[in-house]
Amino acid sequence: MTSAAETSRASRPVPGPAVRHRDWTTPLLLWLASRVLSTVLLATTYLVATGNGWTFASYRRDPSFFTFSGSWDASFYRTIAEHGYPATLPLDDAGHVLPNAWAFLPVFPALVRAVMPLTGGSFWVAGVVVATLAGAGACVLLYRLVLAVGDRRRAGWATALFAAAPTGFLLQVAYAESTFLLLLFGALLALVRRRYWVVAPLGIVAAFTKPGVLALAVALAVHLVVRWTRERRSLPVRDAAWIVASGLLVAAAGLAWPVVASAATGRPGAYLDTELSWWVGFVGRQHFAPLTPWFTMAGTWLGPLGIVLVVVVLVGAVLFFTRPGVRALGVDVVSFTASYALYLVAVFLPQQSLPRLLMPTAPLLGSDVFVGTRRRAVTWLVVGVCLQPVAIVLLWFLGYP
Repeated sequence: MTSAAETSRASRPVPGPAVRHRDWTTPLLLWLASRVLSTVLLATTYLVATGNGWTFASYRRDPSFFTFSGSWDASFYRTIAEHGYPATLPLDDAGHVLPNAWAFLPVFPALVRAVMPLTGGSFWVAGVVVATLAGAGACVLLYRLVLAVGDRRRAGWATALFAAAPTGFLLQVAYAESTFLLLLFGALLALVRRRYWVVAPLGIVAAFTKPGVLALAVALAVHLVVRWTRERRSLPVRDAAWIVASGLLVAAAGLAWPVVASAATGRPGAYLDTELSWWVGFVGRQHFAPLTPWFTMAGTWLGPLGIVLVVVVLVGAVLFFTRPGVRALGVDVVSFTASYALYLVAVFLPQQSLPRLLMPTAPLLGSDVFVGTRRRAVTWLVVGVCLQPVAIVLLWFLGYP
């Protein structure tokens, strides 16, 4: 007979503690403190760079703190919000697809467009407002998620580490990250709570916010297998049907955007060709093959040593996910984060965008690896706070994410 200690959290209902007032105020206060930190760092960088005439990643026709907070590829979100997607793909003289708006999904610019009338029609102001509010929601839901699989101490520290991380400023700049995280953490919390009918709509919207939601479909499949194994004779048919339906709907949504892009532009492979256009400056023109981008990048820049380095990183990742302190977060969290990490290895060319693309793995911050002791948690918090200004300087002045 299976003991209670051997039963995974993902294989039994997770009612969680009763919601208390501090379960909302604690993450919101942590979010607010982190926004003060990030705003001060961003504003200081903006003022110093502007005062000294430094060149940095920003929309320069109307320089302001808001356009500074809408740097890098936010210009593509602005194009989508104001003009929609191009009917034809831009090509170079050789007929190769150039970077264009089809690489970016529509939910975030649609939300910004809805808010723009309230901000005087400015994409930049509306983008910061939407991202900042979504960041607050993401912090609350991350707290609730870690609380559901851990306790309030872990939830508080995980939220603090997430909000004050080196990439913490992304919770308020005009990028889709915070909106995606809000939806994703909500879907994961619903999965842990066995509210499968909530997982599907959140997952579908997330699929049209940023890529990567296929990991949620994998987590649903693993969840079903675990429940079926543990509760074969008592698993309600309704639950099984909801899990299967949600998984299929999320998977279909996660695969839909390439189909949409091809249909709208009349070019097969429009989305993939668009994504590969960003690779050219790093590894030249490439044909895509799953599970090869990391090796391609490492081999191009470091040769055989780079291949060895990738293997070491992958082995380290496997060892990390098999640590007891990580597995204690439960099958749902571990299966999602591990699947998402595998997704990055399978399709993403690792470069300066990697830290922000790792943000969906934030539930792992509730593990013993990061918050097992108070000293460990404080150390990681100090590291994050100290590295955030470094990340801002690097990403605004040297390598745009």
